[in-house]
Amino acid sequence: MVKFEAGMESMVDMFIYESTSLLEQLDQILLRTESSNGFGDEDINEIFRIMHTIKGSSAMMGLNNMSVLAHRVEDMFYVLREEHPVLENAEDLFNLVFAASDLLKAEIELIQDENSEPTDFSEEIKKIEDYLNILKNGGKPEAQATQAQSAQTDSSPEDANLTQVRVFFEDGCEMENLRALLLVNKISDDCAVLKYIPEDIETNPSSAKEIIDHGFLIKFQAENDEQTIFRAIEDALNVKSYEVVEKKSAQPVQTETKKEPESQKVSDKQSPEQETTAPAEKAKPKQSVEQINSMLGHKSGSKQSLISVNLNKLDLLLDMVGEIVIAEAMVVANPDLKNLKLDNFQKSARQLRKLTDELQDIVMSIRMVPLSGAFSKMTRVVRDMKMKLNKDVNLVFEGEETEVDKSVIDILNDPLMHMVRNSMDHGIEATAEERIAAGKPEKGTITLSAYNSSGEVIILVSDDGAGINKHKVLEKAKKNGLLTKDESEYSDKEIFNMIMLPGFSTNEQVTEYSGRGVGMDVVIKNIEKIGGTVSVDSIEGEGTDFIIKIPLSLAIVDGIEVAVGESIFTIPINAVKESFKIDQTQLITDTSGREMIKLRGECYPLIRLHEYFGIQGAITDPLAAMVMLVESEGKSACFLLDKLMGEQQVVVKPFSALLNRFNVKQNGMAGCTILGDGSITIILDISNMILSY
Repeated sequence: MVKFEAGMESMVDMFIYESTSLLEQLDQILLRTESSNGFGDEDINEIFRIMHTIKGSSAMMGLNNMSVLAHRVEDMFYVLREEHPVLENAEDLFNLVFAASDLLKAEIELIQDENSEPTDFSEEIKKIEDYLNILKNGGKPEAQATQAQSAQTDSSPEDANLTQVRVFFEDGCEMENLRALLLVNKISDDCAVLKYIPEDIETNPSSAKEIIDHGFLIKFQAENDEQTIFRAIEDALNVKSYEVVEKKSAQPVQTETKKEPESQKVSDKQSPEQETTAPAEKAKPKQSVEQINSMLGHKSGSKQSLISVNLNKLDLLLDMVGEIVIAEAMVVANPDLKNLKLDNFQKSARQLRKLTDELQDIVMSIRMVPLSGAFSKMTRVVRDMKMKLNKDVNLVFEGEETEVDKSVIDILNDPLMHMVRNSMDHGIEATAEERIAAGKPEKGTITLSAYNSSGEVIILVSDDGAGINKHKVLEKAKKNGLLTKDESEYSDKEIFNMIMLPGFSTNEQVTEYSGRGVGMDVVIKNIEKIGGTVSVDSIEGEGTDFIIKIPLSLAIVDGIEVAVGESIFTIPINAVKESFKIDQTQLITDTSGREMIKLRGECYPLIRLHEYFGIQGAITDPLAAMVMLVESEGKSACFLLDKLMGEQQVVVKPFSALLNRFNVKQNGMAGCTILGDGSITIILDISNMILSY
């Protein structure tokens, strides 16, 4: 791809961030307008501005293929805005713009790969140009050529009522064509009509010579006040002078943009012709951030309340906070202080703990972003599948303002896409007739909802489709040799969760979306990367729910330290229900000989931690040991341990990649942490321990 010059890294990052945001905004506008089968004036103006900005910023970065493609889309919406053609088939327009958006997004991904080559957009550009002919003049090339020739003429009849300004840039400033493009971007929002010569400033570097020789001619009709546009031209970077060409062949009057005494400034109440007879004050040099924003076509306000920060810096900040938490624990729990009466020290330690807690909360809040961004991307998935599967489906969001860590959002995109596609393909009935016959609305519904619960974020992907046929799932699992026990011993939830197994698919016919035996196992792997879990619930004939549970924070958790022999483990506090001692009447065995603890009429399996991890020297008598009731994913068990050490805020450290081949997570270990005395303790994975017991 383009090899950017050294020192442009911040500009490249800004370009990627801004362009991606604009394209996501474009998709949302298209999805909303497509549902109403037409564009409103504000929608046309907004899309025009989006493509105009991408066109200019792409040209500034040297990405000419992106700039030309964005320019062609901009041309379509310019014609829609100015000529208001009657759209007989708006679907073609929507498909063209969606396709252009996809190509631009794919190209943004490519520019981050140094070994990639620029994509040839000529095929898509040709389609857009053909449709542009239809919008302009019914596809008559002659008329189009005549129109283009007319546009090159300085004094064409249709320009008679436009104000014309010729701008000259400072000598030796270089890249005059791109500086002209920045100027156009700056004044475009204040112009009802805007034309300029030369027209190809964003794609033709040789247009810079024409601007040097003859100046840059701008023709405009102001949206409100012409004075605003004149002031914008005066304040623009590298503008040496400009002249207003009077209508009806009046003599031009030149204005130098040199700084003059206060007495020579022009009042805003004067006419443009009068204003140009007096010198104007040149703007003070702008800061570098403002220059970048200008290059990207954005206005800079007097106050800046938001900034963009590289995610790597936030990761480093979070790591540093984790180290501070560990250091604080090492100071407070230092063995040298044991059995010493240090009242002032304890008071200071409590204040330090309060400050570190507040620091952690602030850092975590900086990283938290709403799920609305991930949810809104699914709108496009549903739209495309509706067209290809010929299903009428409504996508509903609930609780999209729920916030999660930024790293979680990045990993959630693929799992959500697979689940939504599964609901569209497998869940929602194939035809409206099937739904009506089942007593359901003709239009299906997929709901994405999110809410906070006990330190976790719960995300539900629900549909009101046909549900899962558990007998069909069991039959398929048996055929593939996936059953590990008798069919009658499987609960409904265990059967439903079989669809997450690698290679499992109930579709007999291979389609674009299913039947290849891949997809849902990707969901499990990605969610487990962030310490989350996935489960499935379904009622045949009524619908299916995919339930995702993910931790709010991936770095720092509250836990309870427990001792088993000489070993210390950390149990996440949100999994702990209660701790207690038992008597002989509470210790029972089930029909298979497993030990159970009876508590308030309920029986829970007893997991002896010393046996589970092979620890010597632990208390083996349940009546002398401590019992802790834990719960995860609706399942509960009792842990047998020696004693409770106390509550501790711990920093989760992942295991080395060398341990991956030992499948430590399935063996009940979620991670590790460093204690105050410098020793390392294992953080238990409660869910997998209960499932594997």
